[in-house]
Amino acid sequence: MVKLICGMHNHELAKSLVGHPYAERLTKDEKNIIEDMTKSMVKPKNILLTLKEHNANSCTTIKQIYNAISAYRSSIRGADTKMQHLMKLPKHDQYIHWHRLKDEVVVRDLFWCHPDVVKLCNACHLVFLIDSTYKTNRYILPLLDIVEVTPTRMTFSTAFAYLDGERVNNIVWASERFRGLFLRKDCLPGVIVTDRDLALMKAVNTVFSECTNLLCKFHIDKNVKAKCKSLISQKNAWDYVMDSWGTLADCPSEQQFPECL
Repeated sequence: MVKLICGMHNHELAKSLVGHPYAERLTKDEKNIIEDMTKSMVKPKNILLTLKEHNANSCTTIKQIYNAISAYRSSIRGADTKMQHLMKLPKHDQYIHWHRLKDEVVVRDLFWCHPDVVKLCNACHLVFLIDSTYKTNRYILPLLDIVEVTPTRMTFSTAFAYLDGERVNNIVWASERFRGLFLRKDCLPGVIVTDRDLALMKAVNTVFSECTNLLCKFHIDKNVKAKCKSLISQKNAWDYVMDSWGTLADCPSEQQFPECL
């Protein structure tokens, strides 16, 4: 509220209009830019920088960008719920997908992959990485991510699955859908790398009993640092231990393993 005393403002004029809703409003062209950049998966902070480059006097803040993105996504979804919209996307984009329901109403698990990935899976089928992420999506479901490693040490996403929970039953179902992507028995994965998630390891052993399940070295290194660093006070000694551990983990043969140990 602006107060006047003797016909004069009781405060100095604002040096910037940032924070004033009217000045922060987006123009139609700016909203179109936000929609186009959102389609291209550009981060909100980069969208804001782009708008500032187009208009140096813009008072728009990151809050307006988030609001505009939310409004755009809601307009795409229409009257559908987020889950209903999610179920339509794989079919609309012609993805290979499976799902199963709980009580014939609630979506329990959803698996999908791009059609071109099937060719790549059967051509480069030696090493796969499987892990889950948590609290990274609007559906608040664990996302099982399957990544393939090519002979040239490049990686690409093979398939994804939203799961009702990271239990053996859910992961076995997703693993069986993943196995169904391989056209021949001799094209099945040779090695599957996981963290020490017991449910995931059990599912891999159940569905891919013929492949080797290795533990991720990155996760092992984290555990070594978490469990052992408190036992060693001197920094030089700790660096020596980690160097020695790295030499052991990267040991090229079983014959050299006892010496490294």
